[in-house]
Amino acid sequence: MSEEKYEPPKVWTWDKASGGKFANINRPISGATHDKELPLGEHPFQLHSLATPNGVKVTIMFEELLALGIKEAEYDAFIVNIQEGEQFGSDFVAINPNSKIPALMDRSSEKPVRIFESGAILIYLAEKFGHFLPENSEARAEVMSWLMWQMGSAPFLGGGFGHFYAYAPEKFEYPINRYAMEVKRQLDVLDKQLEKHEFIAGDEYTIADMAIWPWYGVLVQGKLYEAAEFLDVESYKHVLRWANQLSEREGVKRGRIVNRVWGEDNEKLANRHSASDIDETLAK
Repeated sequence: MSEEKYEPPKVWTWDKASGGKFANINRPISGATHDKELPLGEHPFQLHSLATPNGVKVTIMFEELLALGIKEAEYDAFIVNIQEGEQFGSDFVAINPNSKIPALMDRSSEKPVRIFESGAILIYLAEKFGHFLPENSEARAEVMSWLMWQMGSAPFLGGGFGHFYAYAPEKFEYPINRYAMEVKRQLDVLDKQLEKHEFIAGDEYTIADMAIWPWYGVLVQGKLYEAAEFLDVESYKHVLRWANQLSEREGVKRGRIVNRVWGEDNEKLANRHSASDIDETLAK
């Protein structure tokens, strides 16, 4: 930790980059920084995303729907390079004024519908196609509760622990300890729930699983922030059982590689326009 003690000013001003991996795109204002048209594919759904945990949620959902034979769920998935600031282009901001991936346009009806925020997209698709979200009010409430748990908890994992452990320009003991403690508490919450249930919200696979797996499932598999040993993820045996189980689903195998540009050749596909794109990638 730096020897110079930081004293916050009375009024914070943005006068220099904050440092870290994403410093060049972080800013305290919203809105477009440049004009840019988004590409347009031929399918009803146009997804603009990146294979971060939040992006993977949505591509898994699409692939799970297609695996059920729902042809109306066909989609084009275009990559958004967030490190180059493409999320601040005018067309992207028109879909998501918060300039975060994923952003989705549904062009299946006369008037196109925009949907942003990964949880909102999962709910929209589940309701539109009648899958992965129970109709029974009690079961539905359980799924929605766990979905909201993920939406509220993941910032502590990503923006908190992930940032200070993996991306910050320096390692600071206090924030790493603070967020490591919270992430381990969250993992314990999941472990206790999955000790009693096959899936997050009970005996059925739902959008709650799709939302939580890309964050916490991948974490316990040792593929997020290189923090597996530090967090002792193997001690959460029920989460690990569930994570490995979901990894074997075809929808997860296919969805996780879409809009991905890192890793082995058979696990990255920048843009997806048809099932054959994924087939060819997985066959490499």
